[in-house]
Amino acid sequence: MVDLFSVLGARDGAAIAGWREAASVSTPVSVAALRARVGAWRALALRTPGANAALYIDDSLEFAAALLGAWQAGKTVWLSADTLDASCVALARSVDCFLGEFPPRWTPLHPRQDEACALPWSGPDASFPALVVHTSGSTGEPQAIPKKLSQLTGEVSTLEALFGPAMGDAEIIATVSHQHIYGLLFKVLWPLAAGRAIHAASLAFPEQLALMLGQRPCALVASPAHLKRLPSHLDWSAAATCLRAVFSSGGPLAPDASVAAAHLLGHVPTEIYGSSETGGVAWRRHHPGSPGAWEALPGVAWRIAPDSGRLEVRSHHLGDDGWLELEDRVSSAPDARFLLLGRGDRLVKIEEKRISLDAIEAALLASGFASEARVIVCPERAGERQVLAAFVVASASGRALLGAEGKQALNALLRAHLGGVVEAVALPRRWRYLDQLPFNAQGKTTHAQLLALLGVGDARPRVPQVRLIERDAPPDGEPNGARVLLELVVPSTLFYFDGHFTQAPVLPGVVQVDWAIRYGREHFAVAPGFRGIHALKFQQVVRPDVPFRLELKYDSASCTLHFRYFSDAGQHAGGRILFGP
Repeated sequence: MVDLFSVLGARDGAAIAGWREAASVSTPVSVAALRARVGAWRALALRTPGANAALYIDDSLEFAAALLGAWQAGKTVWLSADTLDASCVALARSVDCFLGEFPPRWTPLHPRQDEACALPWSGPDASFPALVVHTSGSTGEPQAIPKKLSQLTGEVSTLEALFGPAMGDAEIIATVSHQHIYGLLFKVLWPLAAGRAIHAASLAFPEQLALMLGQRPCALVASPAHLKRLPSHLDWSAAATCLRAVFSSGGPLAPDASVAAAHLLGHVPTEIYGSSETGGVAWRRHHPGSPGAWEALPGVAWRIAPDSGRLEVRSHHLGDDGWLELEDRVSSAPDARFLLLGRGDRLVKIEEKRISLDAIEAALLASGFASEARVIVCPERAGERQVLAAFVVASASGRALLGAEGKQALNALLRAHLGGVVEAVALPRRWRYLDQLPFNAQGKTTHAQLLALLGVGDARPRVPQVRLIERDAPPDGEPNGARVLLELVVPSTLFYFDGHFTQAPVLPGVVQVDWAIRYGREHFAVAPGFRGIHALKFQQVVRPDVPFRLELKYDSASCTLHFRYFSDAGQHAGGRILFGP
């Protein structure tokens, strides 16, 4: 079993521990510099009372320094996937201090600029209660999952033995956060123990990813949400040359997405199945014709619970030697492997986030504006993100708000109430307000009945509400008017707001261009054939439910459509679209 502290303490101080990127420039961080930061956080932790500390830092290198420094000071570190109010409140019940980047309300601590520790470099013993993974409020009542140092280092040793030889000295680049157990192991602890350089930032955009992956030998630690959306128009050839391995966890990666990612990146993604409770359980790689079966990691035993059909596991990654029953149903596959058949509870995965439908329903009821509520996952559409739908029977106050201000006002109020409890990705995107929930002859509200209320297919609007304000008289000899002015209002339920963005809905630029063409063809005899777009500019975002205007001018001589979106706030977008052969 690897001794993480001995490895890091024995490394050459001039060696590269990791990289930080700023303005497209990578700056190396030495092992000596990392150890110095560990000392600073150790000194802070030693002078801070209590045995339990919450930790949240975005930068993976600084996070690693704070984590190791806290451990050297004898602190058990509690992790949270976010800093939402509900998560911080749950942490505050158990921790003595907050370290890093929590909201000011929680008085987060940071080392002084000149902070240092003169104590000899050392680490705690294997039985030290090193970590508690604190699930966020988005999964219902937060659960504290303790981890001994031996559990973490034992899993790191397993990963290195199984996958390390193929990786060599590859640098670690990630799209995921280290605040979750998967990112913590794959992006921080494993590379530190193996002497691999860590890139401090988590990359969110594929353009960044394509650039970074093509610089030096590397391994990618990603999630299905990122791998299934790699754009094929980017040049991934350099990345495919430099990559040594691609990892994915947080949810199953669909076979077609795995094949597509392998085509672009040159490596079939290695999927890791596990959880905060169990650590890593199994792994697989999709190959044409394979059933997608999972192979247990070394040291992990599994079986199927006879009564529930659920997976049971026993491994060194658990806190004891007993069998743990999971929520996933499984079946046996050849070569001592297993197939996942789906979950047996009301926990779902949205963008690799574990979401409790029960917790969302409870929060809706707690708002005081709903007397009954049901939340379901909408059927997934190819190439689109999965979303939730909420069915609400409004309370008296909810009905009063609906009558006075309308559905959008109640939508906004309930979403705001949920915002302090669940992450943005878990907020329902579709809302239905009912006089009563449907029920069958047994008095049960079924999933099928709720789906029927959504209608066949996706009923969300694709176009705005439009009103003609002005139409110029056509010039002599012209069959159509040369100019029209339209008023547009974009409903908040617009299909194209989905995923653009989770923080606040913004009308995509490509949709604005599409609408300019749509209404240009509706009002003018626009020439067939699209030739190009000139002088395209987007100055201000377009928000839902706020009236704005679209001015269209068509020059039949040059087959050019001029368009301009504007409002009282100024110009939002504009450009020239050329038509003709």
